[in-house]
Amino acid sequence: MTISSSLNASVAGLASNASRLATISDNIANSSTYGYKRAVADFHSMVIDSGKGTYAAGGVRVTTQRLIDERGPLVSTSNPTDLAVRGRGMLPVTEGSALGVGAATDFPMRLSTTGSFRADADGYLTTESGLVLLGWPANPDGSIPTLPRDSAGGLEPVRVDTNQFVSDPTTAIQLAVNLPATETAAGATGDTESLSIEYFDNLGIAENLSVSFVPTVPATGSSNTWTMLIEDSASGGAVVGNYTLQFDDTPGLGGRLLSVTDTVGDPYDAASGSISVAVNGGDVSIGIGELGEAGGLSQLSDAFAPVSVTKDGSPVGNMTSVEVDANGFVHAFFDTGVSRTIYQVPIVDVPNENGLVTQDHQSYTVTPESGPFYLWDAGDGPTGDIVSFAREESATDVAGELTQLIQTQRAYSSNAKVIQTVDEMLQETTNIKR
Repeated sequence: MTISSSLNASVAGLASNASRLATISDNIANSSTYGYKRAVADFHSMVIDSGKGTYAAGGVRVTTQRLIDERGPLVSTSNPTDLAVRGRGMLPVTEGSALGVGAATDFPMRLSTTGSFRADADGYLTTESGLVLLGWPANPDGSIPTLPRDSAGGLEPVRVDTNQFVSDPTTAIQLAVNLPATETAAGATGDTESLSIEYFDNLGIAENLSVSFVPTVPATGSSNTWTMLIEDSASGGAVVGNYTLQFDDTPGLGGRLLSVTDTVGDPYDAASGSISVAVNGGDVSIGIGELGEAGGLSQLSDAFAPVSVTKDGSPVGNMTSVEVDANGFVHAFFDTGVSRTIYQVPIVDVPNENGLVTQDHQSYTVTPESGPFYLWDAGDGPTGDIVSFAREESATDVAGELTQLIQTQRAYSSNAKVIQTVDEMLQETTNIKR
């Protein structure tokens, strides 16, 4: 009987609206959950083939889906390792429990659009729910090695050691010094001009290069010649460089380097305008200027003027903070002012985000329905960038959910009313026998 189909259809309607009520309840409950993606229930009518003049109610079936591709608004925070993806793509993470499995190198990858990461007792950037951020470890020079982009095999848990010490050896020094021209003229006192330059060796120990400029005083005229002596404190004051500097005194080129002759140390490199000396821990390049060009060493007037002395390298420093930039590079900052790139966090992209399987803690795993993943540099290709000091809020629209709640309640009540009506009609049929 078609009246029986009406009863079955209404029962299906109750079950379907109960499922819709469950999604609404979950959405409202997680309206303050960072990174939450709302769930929706879609109804589909069922059709039963019937002859002409009759109609059998097929009822309704419900399917639920989580709209993972929807993005909630970003809000600012005070934690530099609070991260959110602005645009398409997700952050690679793994479960903290996976870190203790032997000497595992391949970690089960999950995806998340946001997370509040902080260093745990072992230094891993971890959320309160136990998700650990993954990234590619950098080489000692800060570069990122070339790794496959369609595999998570090269990803490692991002670990920051706040007890880490770091130093950079000095490899280059640039001098801008004026020598007094009057000291190379006949009758001059021939006073030596001195300059001390601090450098750092491979162990971060500070040493000094003592640079002395000794003028050549002729009997007549001007020699425009100086002897440059370089002594290294790490070698007990041994001379590591001895060079003869000849300056030009012709119109237009007066005061500029004319020639450099080496006695101790590597030969002068005219192309770069530098000399190289061997100090404790390696060679140091000292820029003194190109021949015939302004800059570097000069000989003018009657004053000794160390205008500028610049160098690279740094002493031993303690790590003070960690930040992630828009391209996913993780930078460690030290109290000496030095920063180093220690990881790069890629953006994970899949063709169909709604095909991902939802896991706990607003994380997801790749499935055949989502399509294969690809690891992009943040901001490249179709992906968005990474925003630090930020979290992604829930994608739930509470006002919209409450509106759907009213609609669901009415639909549920209406289906219950149909069941009541069918029951009354069946009762009337039973009463015919009386």
